Amino acid sequence: MKSQKSNIAVGLDIGTTKIVAMVGRKNEHGKLEILGVGRAKSLGVHRGVVNNITQTINSIKEAVAQAEADSGYKIKDVTVGIAGQHIRSLQHSDYITRNNFEEVIDENDLKKLIQQVYKLVMLPGEEIIHVLPQEFKVDSEGEITEPMGMYGSRLEANFHVVVGQITSIKNIARCVKSAGLNLADITLEPIASSMASLSQEEKEAGVALVDIGGGTTDIAVFKDNIIRHTSVIPFGGNVISDDIKTGCSIIERQAEQLKVKFGSAWPGENKESEIVAIPGLRGREPKEISLKKLSQIIHARVHEILEQIHMELKHYGCDEQKKKLIAGIVLTGGGSKLKHIRQLTEYITGMDARIGYSNEHIAGGQSDLIQSPEFATAVGLVMKGIEKQEDDAFEEEILLQEEMARQQPINVEPSRPAPTPENNTTAETPKQAEQAQEEEKKKKVRAQETMRTKSSIFQIWTDKFIKMINETD
Repeated sequence: MKSQKSNIAVGLDIGTTKIVAMVGRKNEHGKLEILGVGRAKSLGVHRGVVNNITQTINSIKEAVAQAEADSGYKIKDVTVGIAGQHIRSLQHSDYITRNNFEEVIDENDLKKLIQQVYKLVMLPGEEIIHVLPQEFKVDSEGEITEPMGMYGSRLEANFHVVVGQITSIKNIARCVKSAGLNLADITLEPIASSMASLSQEEKEAGVALVDIGGGTTDIAVFKDNIIRHTSVIPFGGNVISDDIKTGCSIIERQAEQLKVKFGSAWPGENKESEIVAIPGLRGREPKEISLKKLSQIIHARVHEILEQIHMELKHYGCDEQKKKLIAGIVLTGGGSKLKHIRQLTEYITGMDARIGYSNEHIAGGQSDLIQSPEFATAVGLVMKGIEKQEDDAFEEEILLQEEMARQQPINVEPSRPAPTPENNTTAETPKQAEQAQEEEKKKKVRAQETMRTKSSIFQIWTDKFIKMINETD
């Protein structure tokens, strides 16, 4: 078995119903090539929160072992997704006053502004997971997406801040470490799912990603290519199965099978005469279940979940013209595979809806199962892991170039010859040539700073946060 290479990333999706380990890399065409997938039943997680450390560790080990056998690579570093009912988000505005306003805004100014967000007072036991700048304002000029290189004395920004319970996140980190893995990166699962399921056009037009998992339903709203709102509803596919189990007086395994094979969110499709028989318990006759009754049970719970989704979108303000979501709703996660859920979503919300698949980002020839909505989060985590590797490599390259530039003296080119009919150029003195070269050098440095900021500014808090939880015993 080969060691994990630098161009290969592993996503670890620790969900309520399943734990998925996915190994992938980017091919020469920029598409994601999945090398291996491991899947295990999640036995120690409830609504996205670890409630049994030992069982969760065993499930992680099982999924990772399957992925290693499938891919032929030894897994060491993983990108982990977090979700759960303890996750909440808030909007925050902050600013700094620049003393050196005669100089352009640089990376240090942006870092100083973001660092101020860390001073927000959270509820006891909470920590900031993500600090996502949305738009900037320089002096009186607003709606700026990239302030680098601008002049101004006051730099202001609107932030989307994601907060979670530190104990819940540390429990996940402990499970990952106890399974013999290194937590390379951590990200909010709706953000990971959006990378796999949404297009840039949808994010620009305005779209709501709804990830219906087993224990929770995660929502992420994008507009103008910026994440505007996130929330977690503490209900998912498991409550539908529980309702079927109670309503039909059957065991959990049978309820899940009924939901997957015969379930529908639209009761009008089934007739009273449609019956399915399931094996009875030991020594008992088979039990007959009406598909009409089954769909009515499912419809009631799905309707409730979709109503809460609609309330969250109204809370964001999607009814306003400025915040209108032209691309509507994209449903993903295992719950999105329920029959007729798209039609019911459109009926309740009044917005266009589609099922989110990952086929746009995955290379051809891959299994249809990998492109299924239930694996969207795992695919997004692999993409996030590859993106971080590329950012880290780019950062190292820029730092190396800057170090080499500092060590090399500036060579002044000799002045160009006086203009003649043959060369038809303008004469330039040595002083002018030196000034031009110095200005060109400054432009390159500013461009390097801008690129480095774009690749690293959003990772500042995440890296700090990962370092903190990795130091936990």
